[in-house]
Amino acid sequence: QVQLVESGGGLVEAGGSLRLSCAASGSIVSISVMAWYRQAPGKQRDLVAAINSGGYTYYADSVKGRFTISRDNPENTLYLQMNRLKPEDTAVYYCKAEDIKTYTTDLLDWWGQGTQVTVSS
Repeated sequence: QVQLVESGGGLVEAGGSLRLSCAASGSIVSISVMAWYRQAPGKQRDLVAAINSGGYTYYADSVKGRFTISRDNPENTLYLQMNRLKPEDTAVYYCKAEDIKTYTTDLLDWWGQGTQVTVSS
């Protein structure tokens, strides 16, 4: 069984910063891609940023230059540093792991439970 546990969400004023973390556990051998998604009320879940095991990164246009994704491969931990936050960044942020190899099975993907980020104007 794989678990992804997010932390670091909260309430912040516009222009402020937050750092999200996502810890993966469960006899994991490797994870190919880790990503952050977000979902605002009444909207679809959108990709925010992604990083593969080699460190190649992708960012949605709306967060380029403000957010930085990183990962600690040995610890299977994902981070999202969010700077210059805007009210439109308010959403539940979800961690996703793709192409997961464990000692007992392979998984296409797995989601965390989400963490709320609220940016006040």
